[in-house]
Amino acid sequence: MAKPHVAVVDYHKGNLLSVVRSLSDVGADAYATDSPKEISRADAVVVPGVGAFEDAMAFLNESGQAEAIVEAANRGVPFLGICLGLHVLFERGDERSDGMEGEWIEGLSLLPGSVTRLESGRLKVPHVGWNQLHLTPHGRECALYEGVPEGANVYFTHSYALANDVDESVVTTRSHYTRSFASGVWANNIYGVQFHPEKSSTTGLTILRNFVQKVCS
Repeated sequence: MAKPHVAVVDYHKGNLLSVVRSLSDVGADAYATDSPKEISRADAVVVPGVGAFEDAMAFLNESGQAEAIVEAANRGVPFLGICLGLHVLFERGDERSDGMEGEWIEGLSLLPGSVTRLESGRLKVPHVGWNQLHLTPHGRECALYEGVPEGANVYFTHSYALANDVDESVVTTRSHYTRSFASGVWANNIYGVQFHPEKSSTTGLTILRNFVQKVCS
């Protein structure tokens, strides 16, 4: 069987090479692209990223990538959002490029809900390092987590996370840092993770391999 073509969306925020390399290692023909046409004709789309919600959405909209991503997702093309790529799946976030909180910034609105800052206090924000995944009943049915045990450790680096207005029916995993937050979601062909599977050793590669196998099927 031919390797599936997986477009890793380059919106000029962060290094995509580790994501491309990891997807290639688990059986995909993965490539970084900032071309809406390439995004539209891919077998699957992955949106990784670091940076601010506001900057990311500004580039996605101005470049035409946002329209291509939404069209592909609505067509049923398998989609995976990683970290900031998870955030922009949702309706809105309040992370501005100047680091201040302010008015809501509109996301891709593929899923309902908001992205808000982790509350600082006893624990330092940003949340950086290894933390556990706790599978929900929905998560135990999700192909992404086949072979992933309850409590598996994965690597995080973020200051913002999904808020409590995210529909619990799409939440696959929860993690705990300053508050309980949804660290994974799944709705039909749309998957999202707060952590970085490309930095999460064997567990991360298992999750990416499961995604590629889902694309093949």
